[in-house]
Amino acid sequence: MKTNLQKILTVSGYPGLYKYVAQANAGVVVESLSDNKRMVCGMSAKLSSLSDISVFTDEGEVKLQQLLEKMREKLGEESAPSGKSDAAKLKSFFEEVLPDYDRDRFYTSHMKKVVDWYNNLKEFATLEFLQEGEEEVAE
Repeated sequence: MKTNLQKILTVSGYPGLYKYVAQANAGVVVESLSDNKRMVCGMSAKLSSLSDISVFTDEGEVKLQQLLEKMREKLGEESAPSGKSDAAKLKSFFEEVLPDYDRDRFYTSHMKKVVDWYNNLKEFATLEFLQEGEEEVAE
């Protein structure tokens, strides 16, 4: 089954990625991709859908989904470098995958998040993404 990046979330203050489960009176119910534990994120929690995230390039922006697909093309079945890798290794990797990334606005801290998200999706979901306009198949 393909991954719907609209339903994959980051939760500020919590590591990893979360899958949207349901709306709740007190906020949103999410489930950790890594351990399937659920929690309620209150109205004040900062949630970001991976489909809404873009990376700055010299020409504008590239959607995260496009970047993840380019990473998959480059890496094949291998994992991305660890988020704990040194800055030079991460920059070198992104220069290969996205040569025109904006060196002034796409920081090493962003690179670390992207490679961690990639590895999380690879391990706990799939790197096959639902395309815009494509219907999600019920499980």
